[in-house]
Amino acid sequence: MEEKENTPITQNTKTAQSRGILPQICPVLTALILGGAAIICTSMLMNAILGFRKAGGGNGLSATGSASCDFASDLIVWRGSFCVHGETPKDAYSSIKNDAQLVQKYLEDNGVAADEMAFSSVSISQSYTSRYDEEGNYIGDEENGYDLTQSLTVSSSDVDKVESISRDITQLIESGVEFESEHPEYYYTRLDEMKLELIEKATANAKERIDIMAEGSGANLGNLLTANLGVFQITARNSANEGYSSGGTFNTSSRYKTASITVKLNYSVD
Repeated sequence: MEEKENTPITQNTKTAQSRGILPQICPVLTALILGGAAIICTSMLMNAILGFRKAGGGNGLSATGSASCDFASDLIVWRGSFCVHGETPKDAYSSIKNDAQLVQKYLEDNGVAADEMAFSSVSISQSYTSRYDEEGNYIGDEENGYDLTQSLTVSSSDVDKVESISRDITQLIESGVEFESEHPEYYYTRLDEMKLELIEKATANAKERIDIMAEGSGANLGNLLTANLGVFQITARNSANEGYSSGGTFNTSSRYKTASITVKLNYSVD
């Protein structure tokens, strides 16, 4: 009986076998990879669609609420200044010291307390007079004494009292004081508390508007997406000429004012 020879498996044989298997495996791997990617993409797309729908098409329901209130200022700030002229600094200082005493007495006589008035430091400047020749040609300046100025600030919660004083300074002028009065400034010391109340009312107003829109459109409100606070506008009451500004308006020239604020809410819908 003849014995069969064992044919050795060489490296070339193994390589040939591998090459025969790979073409069969590659399509399977490719299909698995593409299938997994398709599943992942589909899942991401569905989540995005669901999120988009819950947000009401990406925007949801938005409304801007507003609130306003009228109020009267409870603090008045009145400023003024007076000036004197003297040939020498000593003479000028003596004159302005006397005028300061007259101003202080006038205020005290009209009910202004010492802690409600504040005098600034005195400012001094050299005074000059222009000189001209007989033909009217300018030939230079020469010293002409000194000018001194002092400012005064009155701050009080008695708005009526200080307002009345600021409107009538005849007595000061008649006493020889060159007093210049500025327009009073009006403030409200409880402004922060009032702002919080207005924010609360404006927020409730915005939510009420969104509820009305949701009920009318048959939508179900979801979560609050965004809330934006506008800027405070404080204007003179019943003022048609005073407009709003993007950075907010803060009127100080009127005693009676109106404060307003807006709040914008954005809700998702199911």
